[in-house]
This record gives sequence, structure tokens and C-alpha cells, in this order.
Amino acid sequence: MAEEDRAPVVVPPAAVPDLPSAPAAKGRAPRGARFAGAAEVPKAGSREPAEPLDAAARRETAETVATLVRLRSEGRTGEAHGVLVELAHWPADRFPLLAAEFQHAGLGADWATLLWEAASLPADRLVAAADALVAAGRGADGEQILRQGVARPAGEIGAAVLGLVAEGRRREVTALLDAYVRVRAPEEAARSAEPGPGILVPLLLAAARGVSDERHWDLVHALRVAGFSA
Repeated sequence: MAEEDRAPVVVPPAAVPDLPSAPAAKGRAPRGARFAGAAEVPKAGSREPAEPLDAAARRETAETVATLVRLRSEGRTGEAHGVLVELAHWPADRFPLLAAEFQHAGLGADWATLLWEAASLPADRLVAAADALVAAGRGADGEQILRQGVARPAGEIGAAVLGLVAEGRRREVTALLDAYVRVRAPEEAARSAEPGPGILVPLLLAAARGVSDERHWDLVHALRVAGFSA
């Protein structure tokens, strides 16, 4: 993986260009089992409503973690992993509660696996999970899930951002690209502009400028080498 900067990932955005309307995506859809659906975003108005962390939600979380503990104690590794995969798709506002229950149960390794599985979520849900963790005081976990999430291929990042742009999801675009330009080498970031240079190049440059002048100019150079106007 490329060199990582150590500044926090989930930060208030610097000035970011207004999101333009995205054209129809060209080329092949993102491929790969781990990132299946990574570039897909729900249609406008189709977001799942936030689920309040009421007593029923807390009870369900505690019972699920207890099941995981039992499966681990019985050596049923495959079934335990299946539970983690299912938990990775729970609503974003459940992640802080899951973190607390995993910590209480001493399931540190399973929590790391859960974050790894969640890093393959579609971009909007990935950012929502990271935001929920940061808001609950678990900034390191929020940073980790974003860093792992942007490890997917450059073309998939570009396609995911175009999908978010089409939905006008400014917050998600900013958070995803902020993490991306911090974690990935400028040459890799430049390749992510291929699905839609007219939209992606200005957004990538704005994100890089928010990191540092050096990162911005490195990306300008990489984009020019890749044949994109910057």
C-alpha cells in the first residue's frame, strides 16, 4: 500500500467545488467479490432511515455478540465469520454500539475483522459508518475503516465518487476523497480520474489541496503525466 499520512482522515472539508451533474458512467462496472456493489448508491430518497438505539437494538446487539462468543468457544470459525459479515451490513448507527459490545466481550480480533468487512460497503454507507464511529469518540476506528475502504482499485473509487456526485452527496464525496488522496500515491489517485475526468479531476485536486500544498502539486504532476488537464 502507498505511504500513509498520519493526519486524521474524517475532517471538516476545505473548499470543495460544487458537485456537477454526473454523466452516465462509461466502461465496465467495478469487478471483484470483495467490492461487489462498491460503486452502487441508492436512488434519491431511498436511504434507509436512521434506526434509534433503543432497548430492542441494544438487546439484539448484545445477543448477537453473545452468539459470536459462543461460536468462537465451540471452534465454529466459519459460522463466526458469517456473523461478522452480516454485522458489517448493519445500519451505521449500530457500529459504536457494536464496538462497545465487542470490547466488553474481549473480541478485539473480531472487531478488526468486522471493520475490514465493512470497508467493502458501498461508498455512502462506508462514510456513514466512519462518521458514526468518529461521533462516538472512536476516531481511530473511523479512520481505519476509511483507509481500508479506499484500498479498492482506482477505477472503482472513481466510479463510486461519480455515483455519489449524481446523488448530490457532498459530504460523502469529500470524506471519501480526503481519505483517498491521503492513503494512495498520487499516481494511483490520478488513475481514478479515468471514469469521468471533467468531474473527478477538480474534486481530486480540491481534496489534495486540503491535505497539503505538496500533495496537491504531486497530484497535479501525476494527472498531467496520466494525460489529464490539471
